[in-house]
Amino acid sequence: MNFAVLRSLLGSRGVDRANTTAPGLVGMPKASKHSTGVWVTVLLLIGAGGFGAWYWYNSRGSSPQYLTGTVVRGDLTQAVTATGQLNPMINVQVGSQISGIIQKLFVDFNSPVHEGQIIAQIDPATYLANVHQNEADLENAKAVLELAKLNAGRAEDLSKKNLTPKADCDKALAELQQARAAVKQKEATLERAKVDLNRCTVSAPIDGIVISRHVDVGQTVTASLSAPTFFVIAKDLTHMQIDANVAEADVGGVKVGQSVDFTVDAFPARIFHGKVTQIRNAPTMVQNVVTYDAVIEVDNPDLELKPGMTANVAIVTARRPNTLKIPNAALRFRPPEVLAARTNVASTVKTRSTAGRKPGANAGAVASSLAKARQTHRTVYTLASTNAATPGEAPVLEPIQIKTGIGDGVFTEVIDGLNEGTVVVVGLNTPKNNYGALAGKNPFSSRSK
Repeated sequence: MNFAVLRSLLGSRGVDRANTTAPGLVGMPKASKHSTGVWVTVLLLIGAGGFGAWYWYNSRGSSPQYLTGTVVRGDLTQAVTATGQLNPMINVQVGSQISGIIQKLFVDFNSPVHEGQIIAQIDPATYLANVHQNEADLENAKAVLELAKLNAGRAEDLSKKNLTPKADCDKALAELQQARAAVKQKEATLERAKVDLNRCTVSAPIDGIVISRHVDVGQTVTASLSAPTFFVIAKDLTHMQIDANVAEADVGGVKVGQSVDFTVDAFPARIFHGKVTQIRNAPTMVQNVVTYDAVIEVDNPDLELKPGMTANVAIVTARRPNTLKIPNAALRFRPPEVLAARTNVASTVKTRSTAGRKPGANAGAVASSLAKARQTHRTVYTLASTNAATPGEAPVLEPIQIKTGIGDGVFTEVIDGLNEGTVVVVGLNTPKNNYGALAGKNPFSSRSK
């Protein structure tokens, strides 16, 4: 704003306040139309000058502004993430092979049990009656056996003296064999009845703790096609396992013996540790996603981890202590001219390949592109030092080929091509050189950025 011009306007168009008064009011100054126009003109000039200064400030830089990062040295850990469920290492479902009414329960949830300890009792009345009935049948079969022995002996004596036909002797001996077989059959039936009677008493098969109970006293259980489950006993909750679902794309990097860090929702600020003990080959497909079960052994001395908890697992596949690492944004950055050239080339290749293309003709190209995507040699860009101190000139980008290693999703290991402290380009700020770009930064708008 030219203050000399403003001063001349005010001087030539001054306001004589002493000689103008409002009609009917003594001593009150009266503003003239001429002075009002002067102040409107002054305000318009000030506003125009401010907008011009603001526009010039925001549009003065026409060269691109690059965002940079630095190659640093530090620890780098590559991990495969998955989710899984905590389970006891040995989980036994205790049930019964017979039907009946639950008469007694001797344990409940969280009850410690020992092998052979009685934990439930089924009403034995029916099975006890079966035992008594089979005992009577066995005694009857033994009596029939004794009579058959006497008849066979008498028939043999008479046959030797030729007093009875040979056929009568043979018949008596056959009846003796049938009586002996009947005794054995009754003994087996009695033994089975005793086994059923013993099964009315349910015992713990292992040492452990009851983590689930499915029956109550007075409940009738029926063992028809499958045995009903009474209790679920975990052998040892101080040693548990996680069945983690690892995606097929990540299972190649998971090996037995790798360390595992995981968290649970119950203790979000605490990190637990484990070790991979098994990778099962049986695939699981859920919504067209193939996963494999990785068994992770976990120590739980304080019994803070509970069966069924969901674990967020990070399987450590590689560690690099005190290594060079670069931000992943530097690997993704490409200058605008490079992106434009790639777009033109891709469009040309697509146009050429569309004509006369046969099904499956691009299989080799897809495989080649996937191989290139997984290569370890990458290109990053640095600012050339020759233009770093030249004012008003656009900085020159210098491409550098580097060899990369593992990554953690934020940083990637640099094996060769860069030194510690090297500044690399990670992004680009688009210059604001037109009114359309400046429209989003209106200083008079409360939503300006």
